[in-house]
Amino acid sequence: MISRSIAFVASALLAAGINAAAAPAPVPAPAGVTDYSLDPSRSALKFLFKQAGADNQGRFGKISVTLRFADTHLAASRLEVTVDVNSLNTGDDERDKILRGPELFDVAKFPQAHFKATKIERVSAARYDATGKLTLRDVTREVHVPFTFRTVTEKGTPTGYMSGHLTINRLDFGVGQGEWKATDQVANAVDVTFGLRFTPTAR
Repeated sequence: MISRSIAFVASALLAAGINAAAAPAPVPAPAGVTDYSLDPSRSALKFLFKQAGADNQGRFGKISVTLRFADTHLAASRLEVTVDVNSLNTGDDERDKILRGPELFDVAKFPQAHFKATKIERVSAARYDATGKLTLRDVTREVHVPFTFRTVTEKGTPTGYMSGHLTINRLDFGVGQGEWKATDQVANAVDVTFGLRFTPTAR
């Protein structure tokens, strides 16, 4: 019995080793394409909305971005963004609590928003348009995200800067249930702006 147990464990370990060896390695970026890492301390994702006719602004403090980019290899470029919705901050604790609640973002059920680009096209020099799927409150819709991207050298390191702006209708994603479906107090249109800083990912 003991010898059978040892043989079984040895076989399991051998199989695990074979499976681990067979696991595909991360696909490296094609030649000429750069993988970037977000610099959270110098990046911002903000949203602007009208409440009772007045402009108000908030931001999301926690975001993650996967960026693989080259102007000459847009077909091989990649953009994916995940937002921790609970990290929203409008500077008003009471309002933030309402925004996180079940009738608006409902962060208890839907803690993240996600955007994944399916296509990136050049519009003009350093200006691009990302077509992709935005998921918010478990509702997925296609959106276009226009953005600029430029690289500069800072202290000998190539650094990327991305900025852009888009407008979404909150009700398209179910952000507004019950009394919050009305747009007389909080407008349907929400402007989203971003300014992101990247450095090349170490290999």
